[in-house]
Amino acid sequence: MKHAITLASLIVAALFLPFSANADAVRPNVILIFIDDMGYGDVGFNGATVPKTPNLDQMAAEGMKFTDFYVGCAVCSGSRTALMTGTHYQRLSMPAVLFPNSSNGLHPDEVTLADMTKAAGYRTACVGKWHLGHLHPCLPTDQGFESYYGIPYSNDMWIDPANKLAADIILRKGLTLEEVKAGHRQRNDVPLFRNDEVIEYPTDQTTVTKRYTEKAIEFITKTGDDADKPFFLYLPHTMVHLPLAVSEAFNDPNKTLITNAIEEVDWSVGEILKTVKDVGISDNTLVIFTSDNGAAVGSSLPLRAKKGSVYDGGIREPTLMWWPGEIPAGAVCSEVAASIDIMPTLVGLSGGKMPERQIDGKDIWPLISGVEGAKSPHEAYVLMHGPGTVRSGKWKFYPWQEGKSKRDWSSKNQKKDQNFSEFPVQLYDTIADISETTNVAETNPELVAKLQAAYDAHVTELEANKRPTAKLIRPDGSVSSERPGGPKQRKKPQPKGKGKGKSNGKAAK
Repeated sequence: MKHAITLASLIVAALFLPFSANADAVRPNVILIFIDDMGYGDVGFNGATVPKTPNLDQMAAEGMKFTDFYVGCAVCSGSRTALMTGTHYQRLSMPAVLFPNSSNGLHPDEVTLADMTKAAGYRTACVGKWHLGHLHPCLPTDQGFESYYGIPYSNDMWIDPANKLAADIILRKGLTLEEVKAGHRQRNDVPLFRNDEVIEYPTDQTTVTKRYTEKAIEFITKTGDDADKPFFLYLPHTMVHLPLAVSEAFNDPNKTLITNAIEEVDWSVGEILKTVKDVGISDNTLVIFTSDNGAAVGSSLPLRAKKGSVYDGGIREPTLMWWPGEIPAGAVCSEVAASIDIMPTLVGLSGGKMPERQIDGKDIWPLISGVEGAKSPHEAYVLMHGPGTVRSGKWKFYPWQEGKSKRDWSSKNQKKDQNFSEFPVQLYDTIADISETTNVAETNPELVAKLQAAYDAHVTELEANKRPTAKLIRPDGSVSSERPGGPKQRKKPQPKGKGKGKSNGKAAK
């Protein structure tokens, strides 16, 4: 009997050998590109004709498109928490959005993707928007990243006077060092960090996409003692969050500013992939592209709603996976997957270790690598954000009445034309009804009961097993970081291009 069990175990192990053994041997470089506020309908590979995204479309042709990929929150900080830790942000007691006057951040005891890959022998860097804590002990360099360059939160926020100013800081808009130290604060005037110091204030936002791209390429092409190590590069772009801004090369007066901003992000992706190919590491590099939440200004169509909503337009994101020779070219995966799954997936690929603390993600390498018959590891993907939702197979369930959310549709015209269901909960068939227009909960009572039970169980378990955030360390005597006041500051105009090159949406919070 003992020999029979051993033989059976060997057979089972052999079935999975192509994934685990290959992953352990390869230990790929990983580039994780995370866009801010880009919607499902903002990219050509999901059907957009304006803007033009030729580099992303080529990435889709050479890799795999995920059609049903979800993030962990419909707004900034919660989504980044889920991505970085593989854990629902509520489990870690993180707010959905942090501000420069927030007093807490992601606890350094939580294992981030950078912590995990660094421990596995990777060199690590974060270039872009962090938004998980803007002071020690919650900065990227406290969370496994060996270097950081970027804006520490959303670009419509303001500076915290507690931030350390670099000796070589560049001051703009005629500001003096004395004014900044005295507590200058204005909405849309945000600091640019190098590691834990402010090196530019206010940041020239017209050049951030370009500068992030240059810093990312500099990291990829690094030479020196540890250049032969595999690397983990996290590239969370500031754009296309409001206030929108583009470099001169993309300031086309015949297009809206959101179109220009998306096209510059597409250019950036093209430059990253070109660099990977030029330096000869494409066969050993996994590139992941997705967004933190649905569109604020652009398009989440054909999905319902936009940023801030738990309808699909707020949390189902344009997503690509690219690794020539390992991920089948031109493939499409329609299984449910999520940003919380990146952590356990990269653990397997990097040879790293799973966090000792409980996480919520599942390994989706069988989906990414195109294993025939591979299915979603999530019988029910539950989100507690806002009024809550559950995705199970093709079904999307909401334990609340339609019309009760403030973020129901992608436009006011849609809402005017819609007759909301009076049934107390909602259920949609996302295959037959991708825009979630017809509530079929009343005719599927058993399924509704099952998904309601899944939601309730998730809430009960998570609430019973929460972990704390970390307290930000403010130097003694720091000036207040409270939100700037005054109507002129709150209503500051968005940056505009020439002609038609203007923003077509309201400022996101």
